[in-house]
Amino acid sequence: MKFNPLAFIINIVIPLAIGVLGGFFTAHSVKTWYPTLAKPAFNPPDWIFAPVWTTLYILIGISAYLVWQKRKEILHFPRTIAIYLMQLILNLMWSFIFFYAHQIGVALVEIVLLLVIVIINARVFYKVDKTAGLLFVPYILWVGFATLLTASIFSLN
Repeated sequence: MKFNPLAFIINIVIPLAIGVLGGFFTAHSVKTWYPTLAKPAFNPPDWIFAPVWTTLYILIGISAYLVWQKRKEILHFPRTIAIYLMQLILNLMWSFIFFYAHQIGVALVEIVLLLVIVIINARVFYKVDKTAGLLFVPYILWVGFATLLTASIFSLN
């Protein structure tokens, strides 16, 4: 397939934009509410979240681009895109529920759903392009860790 720089950029900008929007929901609470919560010993330092999420959003975008390149070969392309968009929306909603609404229990339920949809997304992408699916592995691992972290914070608070 011929490389399409515009499509590549667009596919990377979409998840990065979700991250920026999520940042708006978290910005205030990260400095005010979040520090007041009891956290487990394995809670990473705050500074690590931005570079990890930025890296993950770029990997997600690259993955989406690889699938987009093969869109004409995908029998159920609208369904593939719907799953992709669903995980992006759930990703954004977690930030809103946890940091903006301060609903840790609801955020825990939501992040479990997010993890399931991310795994489904990875599987669907893998069927289209093995690299696209494998690029989701760090995302799955991080959301799995975030699920454990959310459950721990919920139980401690």
